[in-house]
Amino acid sequence: MYKTRTFRRFSGVAFTAAVVLIGGTACSSASPDTGASAAPESFGPAGYRGLTPGMAKDAALAGGKLATAPTSTLDGCADFSYAGGPAPDPARMKAEADAETKAKELNKKADELQADPKPGASAEESAKAAEKSANDTRLFADAAQASADLAGKREERDKAFVAAGGASFGKDGLRELAAPADAKTAEGIGAGSSLAELKAAYDAKGLKIGDNGRFQVSVDGKPGWVYEFTVDGEKVGSVSMIDPKSKCA
Repeated sequence: MYKTRTFRRFSGVAFTAAVVLIGGTACSSASPDTGASAAPESFGPAGYRGLTPGMAKDAALAGGKLATAPTSTLDGCADFSYAGGPAPDPARMKAEADAETKAKELNKKADELQADPKPGASAEESAKAAEKSANDTRLFADAAQASADLAGKREERDKAFVAAGGASFGKDGLRELAAPADAKTAEGIGAGSSLAELKAAYDAKGLKIGDNGRFQVSVDGKPGWVYEFTVDGEKVGSVSMIDPKSKCA
């Protein structure tokens, strides 16, 4: 209040000069062509921050919008945060690698036990091959548990990736692009949008729940690509674009 009262004691000339200065400052943040503030970038078919569906990993990293080191290499996919985002967690990455190695080794052994007898094997040899020993049963159980543990690591990785935002690359380039928390699609949907808003924006475009439990809808102009929305209760938790048929390695 003290500053307001003091300001009113200025002369008319000083007051006019102050108004002109304020007006000039306001205009400096506006678009030079239209005088309006630039609209925030939409997360959509054109990609985001210069990252586009199918883009080669080297080209994406050269743009400087992603961190230089991956946060996960599970299954052969390389996940990167946006620059300034979460740093790689060596402990988590080692746990992922260990789980993947263990599952592969145990399942390979289990597959060998279940292999058909070689052509020409005797009846006795065939019977021995079919017999289930206690050790075999334990191996099958261990292999199943290792596969379940690996699936859990994949789920943890996927949740962390879409929550933070970033880019995931497979053998054919960028296979998934996750929006940061403040980004929205052209239809205005982003983290924090209500389930009702999500349905209003995309029901007419074929919104459905996919096999992974996420809401999915096709991305306009990008055949094979879909938006995926995680929903927690009545709120959208994350938004990403993915090619479900893309391979990690």
